[in-house]
Order: sequence, then C-alpha cells, then structure tokens
Amino acid sequence: ADMIEGGFNPFFGLMPEWFLYFGITIATAAAIIASQALISGSFTLISEAMRLNLWPKLQIKYPTEERGQVYIGGVNIMLFLGCVGIELWFKKSSAMEAAYGLAITLCMIATSLLFANYLVLRRVKPAFIWLYLAVYLTIEFGFLFANADKFPHGGFVTLIVGGFLFFIMFDWFKARKIKNRYVEFVRLEHYIPKIQELSNDRSVPKFSTHLVYLTSADNPREIEHKIIYSILNRKPKRADIYWFVHVDTLDDPYTMEYKVDHIIPNDIIRVEFRLGFRVEPRINLMFRKVVEDLVKNREVNITSRYESLERSKVVGDFQFIVMEKYLSQDNELPLFERVLMKFHF
Repeated sequence: ADMIEGGFNPFFGLMPEWFLYFGITIATAAAIIASQALISGSFTLISEAMRLNLWPKLQIKYPTEERGQVYIGGVNIMLFLGCVGIELWFKKSSAMEAAYGLAITLCMIATSLLFANYLVLRRVKPAFIWLYLAVYLTIEFGFLFANADKFPHGGFVTLIVGGFLFFIMFDWFKARKIKNRYVEFVRLEHYIPKIQELSNDRSVPKFSTHLVYLTSADNPREIEHKIIYSILNRKPKRADIYWFVHVDTLDDPYTMEYKVDHIIPNDIIRVEFRLGFRVEPRINLMFRKVVEDLVKNREVNITSRYESLERSKVVGDFQFIVMEKYLSQDNELPLFERVLMKFHF
C-alpha cells in the first residue's frame, strides 16, 4: 500500500525493464481484442434476442455475406453511452472494483444456471445436474456473499444496469403475450370468395399486381382479421395475387426451409419460412428466391396482367403491407399490464 501511495505502479513492476515495451504492446493488443469481443458479442446477443422477441427491433446491417457477421448501430451507441457514463460516475479505475467484482460473480451464477438448463434439454440424468449445481452454486454464492459488502461502494451500479436490461426483456416478452390475447384470427376459407371477387372486379382500381402481407397465424387456414379488414374494407385493395408470408423461428440454429401453399392457384398463396434462430431473417431476399423458384417451376405467373405489359412479359409490381400496432386509450387492462404496454409502445 505504501509503495502504491508513493507512485509505484504494480503493472510496470511485474515486468523486467527490458521487457517493458513488449509488455505494454501485448497488454494494449489484449485490451483491443477484448473490446472487439465485447462489441461483436453484444451484436450477436441482441440480434438473437430480437429474433426471440425479447428485445425491441433495431436495424441490423450485414457487412459481409458470411453467416453471423452483423452490425447494430443502436447497440454500438448504447455501448458508447454506457462506457462514458461508467467512466464519469466512477472517475478512476480503483472505484470500479466493487461493480466489477459483483458483475463477474453474477455472470458466473447466470452461466451455471444456463448450463444446467442446457443439460436438461440434452436429457442428462437429473442426479448429475443437481450435483453440478450444488458444487458450482456453493462456490459462486460464496463469492457473492463475500462481495455483498461492496454493494454500497459501487456494486449497486451492476444491479441497476442488469435490472434495466432485465426489465426491457421482460417487458417485450410479456407485452407480446398480452398482444397475442387480443389478436383475432378468422378462417381464411370464409373470405376466399370475397377476395376472388375483388381480384376480378375491374371496377375497383388495381392497388398492386402482387400484394404481400406478413401474418403471424401459425395455422395455415387462419388469418388475422385486421388483414382481411385491410383488403376488403374502407379502400379495397385489389390485386392479381395475394401473398401471405409467415415466419416461424425454430430452436435449431441453422434451419432454412420454406413451404408454399397454393390456396387458390395464381390468386391466393401462403409462404411459410422455417428459420433457425441464428439465421439472418432477410425476408425480402428469401421471398424473392421463393418467387423465382415458383416461376422456374411454372407454379405461378408473375407477369403483369395489364394487356399492354403482358404481351411484353413485363413483371408485375410487388407491394408489401406493414400493419402498424398501437395501444388504444380505451383499453381495460390491469394497471401492471397497462404500464408494461405503455413502455412497450
């Protein structure tokens, strides 16, 4: 302690003088590599949290064609603001010891619990899982209790940051369940005749040659009532072919499959994508590939139906309809759910 107060730096004292420049170079490179690992790891975790509906949707950029390489500008900004905020709060590295120690301990506990859950999924014998948890959690909770006195000295910052992240994930998970309670599905077969009549009604101005809707209906024979309302009510949307696209996220990380259901050939088509949770959901490119395959196999005709353009075999236009959701002021939700939904929207 006296040596440190006298200006002695233990980092430089660990190395002989002749190795000093090499040591500084290695330490600097290690710091850069660690920071890059933190950044890329954050991008990966947030992108997969979004696919699992545990995080708000952020714009994802794909710098290369290699799988898993993503860039999320929103996360980059959050990391920058978080680092600056921590630096301004603690001011010096010695003051960060409490927060760092508590963060490491909580990370160890979370990792042990997640690994135990993985063992359950792999159907490992329960006796081995309980033995593993007993050994590791005993050690890790010992570290946690030993660091409990650090809470008022900066450890609370770790809990604040972790609590904030947990609240966002909990809110998005819970809000999705609340929204699903109020989504009304109807049998598509009941509306097929009306959609066909609209498609053939030349007195209605054509909205688009191909009209594409994203649907959350898992049952291929059902559709959201709001989609039917969008097509038939107010300003009817006449199109030659109606496409309903559904995306199903699977537990298997790299599954890439699709299934096409020709409900009414060349009139109403449903495309279902089955994607692993680690597959980049480039739905626009995937949908284009599906259409190209259908055209190649002569299962669908995407040529414009306008006579002047059809003779030249001009491809018709595609319009994608995005349904916007909002929280009604007339809702009768319980107070807790109302607060969650307010934050969600």
